[in-house]
Amino acid sequence: MEIFLQRTKVLQISLLAIFSAFLVEFIFGLFSNSLGLITDSIHALLDSLVTVILLLAARLAMKPPDEEHTYGHGKIESLGGLIGGIAIFLIAIFFIYESIHRLQSPAPSILPGVFAIIGGLYTIGIDIFRIILLKRSIKKIGGTTLKADFYHALMDLGSTLVAIVGIILVTYGFYSGDFIAALILGGLLAVLSLKLIYKTAQELTDIISPELVKQVREIIASTEDVIDTGAILMRRSGDTIFADVTISLRGDTSFDEAHEISSRVEKNIKNEIANSAITIHFEPTWKNVPLDVKIFDIAKNIDGVKGVHNIITHKSKGKTYSNLHLMVDREIDLYSAHKISEIVEEKIQKDIPEIEHVTIHLEPFLKVPENFYVEDKVTEEKIREILKKYSEIKKIGRILSLNFENILKIDIDCSFDKNLSIEKVHDLTSEIEHLIRVEIKNAVITIHPEPM
Repeated sequence: MEIFLQRTKVLQISLLAIFSAFLVEFIFGLFSNSLGLITDSIHALLDSLVTVILLLAARLAMKPPDEEHTYGHGKIESLGGLIGGIAIFLIAIFFIYESIHRLQSPAPSILPGVFAIIGGLYTIGIDIFRIILLKRSIKKIGGTTLKADFYHALMDLGSTLVAIVGIILVTYGFYSGDFIAALILGGLLAVLSLKLIYKTAQELTDIISPELVKQVREIIASTEDVIDTGAILMRRSGDTIFADVTISLRGDTSFDEAHEISSRVEKNIKNEIANSAITIHFEPTWKNVPLDVKIFDIAKNIDGVKGVHNIITHKSKGKTYSNLHLMVDREIDLYSAHKISEIVEEKIQKDIPEIEHVTIHLEPFLKVPENFYVEDKVTEEKIREILKKYSEIKKIGRILSLNFENILKIDIDCSFDKNLSIEKVHDLTSEIEHLIRVEIKNAVITIHPEPM
């Protein structure tokens, strides 16, 4: 808000300065009969009107977004520039016509003199003052309204110099010099006004620099964990650049991870492009994602599947095969469980055509509660007796047995010979788990093997 107030203050000073130049040039132009000076005074008046429009635009741009202007009110600034450009163009055409008409008329009885030159010099001083004021303000606080007024000040300086040249030519006997200067000035203003009209009209159609879009795309592509960049929609409203971008993330990315990546993209863009407002959309892609991850995502989303693990894919003679363990409700019958596995197999082969065959191992799913209540010492003793039968177990550590309703959560620490292969240890732990389940129903067992 403070920056907007500073901009309006600078524009107010610029408005007072250029309006004073209009008064001086117009009065001195009438007294000295200088069409060039009068032309330039009208230009100063129009520039005053444009500055008023820019001042109003700067004030209106301070308004926050509302229900009817969700992107804010920055476009009012472009609309003001369009109106000012049209006004300058119409006046330029009038002075071109007037200059041509006077060139065909007899020489004036009263020629421009020292008054006209004094009026022109005053305006040059005002233009230089505005250029310095606006340039310093742009560096300090920025703003498209200040930039527009800065360009108008440069136009004023150029037009006044042309007018003075014409006055000097008339003073030294070249009577048509004043009218020719006004003609040149009118043509210059017509060209500049058309450029202003074109520029502001383009802004109103939401034109954006292709280089800016390319820069945003490069920033996104360089952000870690972004797989690809989709549509990039950008527009400018006042000082703010709005960007609506779509990024592709790995299909197995969690929501929290996707949000964190999106935040990094937004931060990187804002660091490179000032006054930008970024909206990120993320969508999943399976590009460069391992087959195991794709299979897991497909299987876990099938109705009736309670868990997926031990996914293995391998190739043989150019064909791809997949094995996985599927957990289903332990209460359902084999027919129902098999139907679920068939659906999983069909879905995998449909979504991943390169897989020739899918082998599914069905397992009963037993939900482990989060809270257990009473330690079961009797069960722990039973387990200890089973473990003592294995000579490969060198030390029996902690045995923790927690009971919840009809479920036992059993955690076992035991040490094996350190020279045993991990495959042998896995086979032993699987065998032990099976024996424990035979003795103890509804047991959920975790064995933690350690080297002795």
